Amino acid sequence: MGVCATLLCAVVLALVACAPSAPREAPPPPAPAPPPPHPSIAAFAELSQRYLDEFPEFAPVTATQLGDHRYDAAIDDLSPAGLARYDAFLEALRGARDALDLAPLSRASQVDAQLLRRALEYQLWQHRTLQEQRWNPLLYTQLAGDAIYSLTARDYAPLPQRLAAAGSRLEALPQLLAQERESLDPARVPKVHAETAASQNAGLGSLIDTLVVAPAAQLPDAERERVLAAADRAKSAIAQHQLWLEKRLVPQARGDFRIGATLYDEKLRFALASMQTRAEIRARAESELTATRASMYDTARQVLLVQPRRPPLPDAPTPRQQQAAIAAALELAYASRPARDAVLEAARQAVEDARKFVVAKQLVTLYDDPLAIIAMPEFQQGVALAYCDAPGPLEVGQQTFFAVSPIPPSWTRRQVESFLREYNTRSIANLAIHEVMPGHFVQLTHANRYPSKLRAVLASGTFIEGWAVYAERMMVEQGFRGGDPLMRLIQQKWYLRAVANALLDQGVQAGAMTREQALALLTRDAFQEEREAAGKWTRAQLTATQLSTYFVGAQEHLALRAEAEQRAGGAFELGRYHDTVLSFGSPPVRYVRALMFDLAITP
Repeated sequence: MGVCATLLCAVVLALVACAPSAPREAPPPPAPAPPPPHPSIAAFAELSQRYLDEFPEFAPVTATQLGDHRYDAAIDDLSPAGLARYDAFLEALRGARDALDLAPLSRASQVDAQLLRRALEYQLWQHRTLQEQRWNPLLYTQLAGDAIYSLTARDYAPLPQRLAAAGSRLEALPQLLAQERESLDPARVPKVHAETAASQNAGLGSLIDTLVVAPAAQLPDAERERVLAAADRAKSAIAQHQLWLEKRLVPQARGDFRIGATLYDEKLRFALASMQTRAEIRARAESELTATRASMYDTARQVLLVQPRRPPLPDAPTPRQQQAAIAAALELAYASRPARDAVLEAARQAVEDARKFVVAKQLVTLYDDPLAIIAMPEFQQGVALAYCDAPGPLEVGQQTFFAVSPIPPSWTRRQVESFLREYNTRSIANLAIHEVMPGHFVQLTHANRYPSKLRAVLASGTFIEGWAVYAERMMVEQGFRGGDPLMRLIQQKWYLRAVANALLDQGVQAGAMTREQALALLTRDAFQEEREAAGKWTRAQLTATQLSTYFVGAQEHLALRAEAEQRAGGAFELGRYHDTVLSFGSPPVRYVRALMFDLAITP
């Protein structure tokens, strides 16, 4: 049986082996090759890269600030020939951009294409129409200061390399000052601009001594001698230029510091990238001024009702009663302030308090980007309590500085008291929210993760400042500092500052607002200290449209959140919303809205 079974198996196997094989299935046809990308996609990518590659040659100081260090040894050429070359470059790119078909681009690239076109048009308009190079000496003094400061603020490269670049820029500084003298028309220069430029120019020498001459001791002999020689020549040129500013420009300055309604409206359209007109911004600001003061009165009543000595607190106050109640409640907040030598520590604690609150409430994702809370450099002290100095969007791994000013030793007791009334303990907390947590620092850590370098370079100041003002209100609404009504009152006062900024901006630059009217708006209506208000009046004369970015941006952020809540209904999550808003970089808010809600990308 075993043998027969074996033979049977052999026969079966043989028969199977001889049987014809089954036909094999034909291999599937190869997948069709994907269609080539539309030519516009490649063309826009090339155009974007060309802008990023080539504009730094015309604006090397800006490039350094952004984190592109290829031209660290150069300084901007503001001569007529230099500006003509820059304009030709901008015009060529604008023509190439206008020739593109945007429909095939991704929605994200469509946004970038709109940002690029607006940036090109704005730069051309500034050179050809606004022509600040002909009437604004601050253009030159600020460029000179930034040229040196931007090289020394961060350790993006070894100190000898940065000081070598600073030496090269100092060698070019006399030429920049000569261009200023040749380009400015004293009859068009406003007196306040000339006087401010003279003050700023006088400080350039100490800036060079602090940031270049002192650290140059660490250089090898030959390089140290070159840098110090360049510094000496630059300081000599600065001293000669100071005489020209004081003896010729200031006495002959006859220009109007108001740019006028026509130029203001054009600049507003470019700078804010907002759909709101000047009239609409004014109407909203006036409405918000009234509504916010009414809310402050309600907060003040809550605080004052438990005080033994208090002003009248009727349900329907007169304007005078409203003013007195708010002022009395603010005095309670002003009473809590740090010692004159403890401001920096108060700011450190405020940042940590805000961070813990953001984490506990899961308000937004926090990244581990480096942040340093430092004493403000001496040459920048005495103007504001603090600022956020973020690295350029093209830098990698560099720190953000939250710089906090100690009280200058030379200040009198009265000056210190006025300063700390405005920047009391709760104001420091509000400032920490605005500048750091979850304001500028947090927002920019998100923006730096967006892949488009073009969008980072063309960031919207209205989005950035608006987010920080929005963050102040959002934190208080979410219960920061345990729902402290005085904290809410201080935040409302800070919001009034943004509202007043917008009214001041257009009232001064596109209207006929006087100094007396401006100070009344700021000190009476917005409850600012006199020194703070006086400084803001000067700022409103020297700038146009920037003061409006805070209010307009905040309004746009508040409206976007309200729409998102309405669309999501019960599914709305605040932390997820914040992460989504910040995930698009820093474009104008209306483009964030379009990307979030799948709306058309319009110019």
